[in-house]
Amino acid sequence: TNTHGCRRIVVSRGRLRKLTWILLTLAAVGLIFWQCALLILSFYTVSVSVKVHFQKLEFPAVTICNINPYKYSVVKDLLADLDQETKNALKNLYGLSDIQSRKRREADPPQWDEGDSHSKFLNILPLVVFESNDTTEEATDLLTGRKRKVSGTIVHKASDIMHVQETKKTVGFQMCEKNGTSDDCATYTFNSGVNAIREWYKLHYMNIMAQVPLEKKINMSYSAEELLVTCFFDGVSCDPRNFTLFHHPMYGNCYTFNGATNETILNTSMGGSEYGLQVVLYVDEAEYNPFLVSSTGAKIIIHRQDEYPFIEDVGTEIETAMATSIGMHLTESFKLSEPYSQCTKDGSDVPVKSIYNATYSLQICLHSCFQRHMAEKCHCAQYSQPAPENVSYCNYQKHPNWMYCYYKLHQAFVREELGCQTICREPCNFKEWSLTTSLAQWPSDNSEQWLLDVLTWDKGQKENRRLNKTDLAKLLIFYKDLNQRSIIENPANSMK
Repeated sequence: TNTHGCRRIVVSRGRLRKLTWILLTLAAVGLIFWQCALLILSFYTVSVSVKVHFQKLEFPAVTICNINPYKYSVVKDLLADLDQETKNALKNLYGLSDIQSRKRREADPPQWDEGDSHSKFLNILPLVVFESNDTTEEATDLLTGRKRKVSGTIVHKASDIMHVQETKKTVGFQMCEKNGTSDDCATYTFNSGVNAIREWYKLHYMNIMAQVPLEKKINMSYSAEELLVTCFFDGVSCDPRNFTLFHHPMYGNCYTFNGATNETILNTSMGGSEYGLQVVLYVDEAEYNPFLVSSTGAKIIIHRQDEYPFIEDVGTEIETAMATSIGMHLTESFKLSEPYSQCTKDGSDVPVKSIYNATYSLQICLHSCFQRHMAEKCHCAQYSQPAPENVSYCNYQKHPNWMYCYYKLHQAFVREELGCQTICREPCNFKEWSLTTSLAQWPSDNSEQWLLDVLTWDKGQKENRRLNKTDLAKLLIFYKDLNQRSIIENPANSMK
């Protein structure tokens, strides 16, 4: 507390006493510097303390989509040529000649011979087949049946980690710049013919749908009255008026419950399955596109009211003829920004302009970054995400090289060459719902007859068409309890 040690050094008589006070004084000074160093190091290690507490909470927004985006009977005329070429490709590859959806709605359009002028989709994006024992750089063109030299890069769209059984044929498609007149080409191959055909079909499908006006696409998709058969929330009946429309490019009309930010957010009175959201969905399997979707059911995502529902990235699939129960537990995190972490408070300090009308998130930043690179490099926007201002969606009438440009850009994005993963940062505050999912057969064999009869009557089905259990899915979403786990970071050391 004072410097009496220095005074003792001066006034002490005898060398031993002076030496003793010098050593004591130096030791005390050393201890002071050591404690100061520890305090400084502790302050700049940006350690945090975590406080966990529990409180009651609000019910989240729930967005529900049919896996099939548009009614096949309505969109079939737009896709007639593409579907016919897909059937011809499957026939040439695997000898499949009778490909129909579960219920035929009308006769197929007349077939044409392979290789004639009608095969515009195979001309734009040629399908090629590699034989497993062929060591040459040649592949069989599916349109002409002739061998062709494959120039440029060959990209194998197979896992580098999982070992896949070798197949006799490897199917792929070739993309070239300037409609194949340039040597800048790439051939994308798949170990599974299913994956190759579906990816080839999806690219052409996006190209066609990108040219359809939004209002027409909304009319071609499912209405809330068609999708929802019954609805209960917190033990009280609800209806399609409690859902807001959200149109997704790849999933068509989706509907969000409790998602209106300008209205009162609903609360649930108790935890447990009886006090959450209970809906019965009608997916109408007969209207499924056989080439675009290979499963039946719905897809849901639980999110904040001001968040964009990335249904394609983190959505949960709901199976038909089953009751899916989803128990939720909410964790809300409040992280410290710099210098404690690299998180951002609202995204305003991230040099990527959002293309979404929603609160900042890491997913929004990454998709916005890629879409803006797409607009800059390919001069159009990729169809599955919102387009930046004054940028139109890609289609090969206006942008003949967009597919090749998109694949090259996406490959660079995955390899983190665009810098999006470096620029984009996590938000400091976010909510995360941990989900526990369980399944049960629904309806049971004993209750199936009367239950389907009543649901058919409730839905007011026309033409005496009785509902089938494979067209229905029951969904229950609820809190396990009404407690919230909050993780709050606070500086372990501060100047206060």
